[in-house]
Amino acid sequence: MERRAVIIGAGLGGLLCGEMLSRNGFKVFVAEKQARPGGCLQTFRRAGMTFDCGFHYVGGMRPGEALGKIFDAFSLRDLPFVRMDPGCSDEVTIGNDTFSIPSDGPDAFVDVLSGFFPAQRDNLERYASLLKQVGDNIFGALSSQAMNPLFATGAKAWLEETISDPLLRKVLSANALKMELSPSLPLYTFAQINSSFMMSSWRLTGGGDSIVSALCDSIRACGGEIILGDAASRIVSDGAKVTSVELASGESIPCDVAVADTHPAVAMALAENTEGVRKIYRRRISSLESTFGMFTVNVALKKGALPYINHNLFIHSAEADMWNPASGKVDSVMVHFYPEGDHLDIMTPMDFAEVSGWADTSTGRRPEEYAEFKRGKAEECICLAGKRIPGLRDAFDRVWTSTPLTWRDYTGSVNGSAYGVRKDFSSPEQTLIPSRTPLPGLFLTGQSLNLHGILGVGMTALLTCREILGPDPVRIA
Repeated sequence: MERRAVIIGAGLGGLLCGEMLSRNGFKVFVAEKQARPGGCLQTFRRAGMTFDCGFHYVGGMRPGEALGKIFDAFSLRDLPFVRMDPGCSDEVTIGNDTFSIPSDGPDAFVDVLSGFFPAQRDNLERYASLLKQVGDNIFGALSSQAMNPLFATGAKAWLEETISDPLLRKVLSANALKMELSPSLPLYTFAQINSSFMMSSWRLTGGGDSIVSALCDSIRACGGEIILGDAASRIVSDGAKVTSVELASGESIPCDVAVADTHPAVAMALAENTEGVRKIYRRRISSLESTFGMFTVNVALKKGALPYINHNLFIHSAEADMWNPASGKVDSVMVHFYPEGDHLDIMTPMDFAEVSGWADTSTGRRPEEYAEFKRGKAEECICLAGKRIPGLRDAFDRVWTSTPLTWRDYTGSVNGSAYGVRKDFSSPEQTLIPSRTPLPGLFLTGQSLNLHGILGVGMTALLTCREILGPDPVRIA
């Protein structure tokens, strides 16, 4: 008898789960409420140029490295990735001081940074050793007890204990706009993400949509269906297990398994009238806080006006608080150049509270005061970035901006959150969410469960499918 699975949401996690289930004999239906699949991997076109919503660069993709193994398993490593400068993949500026952070393994990491901080070499070796340990054990860490203590350890406190130089602590935190540096951040999250970028860093020509297209093509090749512009409206059970998923259009898809690539609270709302889910579980899920979002300035450059830079720039004022970056002040920006060389992004963290007054409006229908707010925020970002990049403003051809509201409308992320649910080392059992729910047949995946980012979501998808298919849902060599 044919087994059927409905994937709710076509973000990276949902598509990876759909691909694995398709390979293993399931008839897969992916239901996406947006007109395009991809979630945070979506791209958009402006003036003939392709910009990313959330994907900018990935780490650890050489053969044998963690993301490289995952991408090999899904035939994604042959996409047009461009390796960033191994000797300086991230350039950090704090006030008037600039530092290089390499991406060529732990030895190079220690050598380069100890050149700036010679008295900290032993501490840097301890730091790099932990990152390497986490990276080397990533495929067993979430399915064993080996790394659990790191989920219950605070990253900020560990960094303060390990690195005695306050400026070096800032430098090691300054390129972390790929995660939310909150005081509650678990050490495992901090180490896992930084570990992959310590090994190698890569940009993707054409943006994250090429990953989405490859996974959608693979699902369709196995007989699966991608349903766009039709949101799941209800998860139905017979009192013992999931039996179907209803869509907003009225279609009902019978299934043996449903996988929700959504915020866990959204999944529970879809299963609101089902039995078997205790109120205490629903309350726990609904109380989860979301991480901050991003304000982005998308820039088309005049031809030949600015040379391509094959590394990221993280630019901070001297007063920037790396562990409270979404304070409302633009003290920190990241500048990302696209491999094509004719456009770039300038990004800064933004709390949803800054735009919550326009929460009931939609993209394209927001008032002039919102546009004025964005212009002011963009000017602050450009001024800070321009301190490191001479002639930046003169190189602009056209400029567009987006806020967490834009992100919310296009990706479905709750409050435009960039990294999903906020994790808390002091209560990991509350903020780390198992993929198996109390309702048999309903599973969760995506960045809000355990880990975020391309690697984190890939790991979470593997864990979700292990629950459904057993220990080897796909071969990781």
